[in-house]
Amino acid sequence: MRKTFIKAAALAAAVTLTAGVPLSVQSGAFRTSPAQVFAADEAPVSGKSGIFNYNKYSDHVVIWGVDSSATDVEIPSSIEGVPVTVIDMYAFQYTSVTSVKIPDTVTEIGNWAFSMCFKLTSVTIPDSVTKIGIRAFESCSALEEVNFSDHLVEVSSKAFEGTPWLDAQRKKDPMVIVNGALIDGDKCEGKVEIPSGVKYVSPSAFARNSKITSVVFPASVSKISDNVCFYCDALTSVEIKGAELIDSMAFDGCDKLTDLKISGKLKKIDGYAFADNNASATITFYGSKDAWDKVEKPDSDPFLQRANMKFDESHVEEVKGDVNADGVFSISDIVLFQKWLLGKPGMKLANWQAADFTGDGKLNVFDLCLMKREYVTKK
Repeated sequence: MRKTFIKAAALAAAVTLTAGVPLSVQSGAFRTSPAQVFAADEAPVSGKSGIFNYNKYSDHVVIWGVDSSATDVEIPSSIEGVPVTVIDMYAFQYTSVTSVKIPDTVTEIGNWAFSMCFKLTSVTIPDSVTKIGIRAFESCSALEEVNFSDHLVEVSSKAFEGTPWLDAQRKKDPMVIVNGALIDGDKCEGKVEIPSGVKYVSPSAFARNSKITSVVFPASVSKISDNVCFYCDALTSVEIKGAELIDSMAFDGCDKLTDLKISGKLKKIDGYAFADNNASATITFYGSKDAWDKVEKPDSDPFLQRANMKFDESHVEEVKGDVNADGVFSISDIVLFQKWLLGKPGMKLANWQAADFTGDGKLNVFDLCLMKREYVTKK
């Protein structure tokens, strides 16, 4: 019988299990502002402006509710002169909203913020938004159009699950990637190699996918998110090329995981990263034993204790932009890539994946522009 985990693991599981359950039927649940539940350094002033319920702090406003009958909604950019920066969890859940205009002051859309808005047909995510919460637009069964600005947004677990928009994206490509964020891999099969331009993989992106057998996370991904391969029961091989963190329950229940390769950049393995995992794996660490010993990790994790450890100090990590494969991203890589795009004779890319800055598996002028911007930023 599998061991039952509590505390952090139980909390994560509770989030997953109750995600699709209507708020009204979750035990003890009631509709209120989360800011009223969780203590904060500053007590907010609660109020109502038109159809919106809000909490106002000294430097920002949180929208936490709206009249359930509201249809065509325009969220104000400020209330009483203070910018609106957060759409809180459950704020629009189950409402009759058909369209919503989000101002470019909003930086975060909370968990379940628009879930079960069955009449919502389209949404534009403004450039200011950096994070979209857990199942934020789940089961918006009429949501066919989602417009993202041209920048990375951290999209949390199953944010668009049960929407026509996500169904359409899955048909285009089983790896749904938006501006360098892989937000869904539910339809992937077999060996999965995430494009090198991807910088972020959403929590639960591959969760419960029984058809994937291996996953390669590129060096551009700095964190292996929580629940990312939760109960992928056919998963046998994982390579993590550059991540510094393996988060909670990332490989929970992956009982066939026998080959794990880990970046020498790793700094921490969460205490529940391999929870409920009965596999006996060979772990290859791209670094020395001394470096491995310095990684923050649970002392008594059964998966790690069973593992056969190998240390590969000769392994060279992939460098983004290093198309000539000399180990350094320099102006020579940009010149080579530009000549290659122009079709100059004799131009060959030793590592073309290093130029795939858009993460779509293709190389074009957009990748070149992003490469130049990355180089300038580094300088």
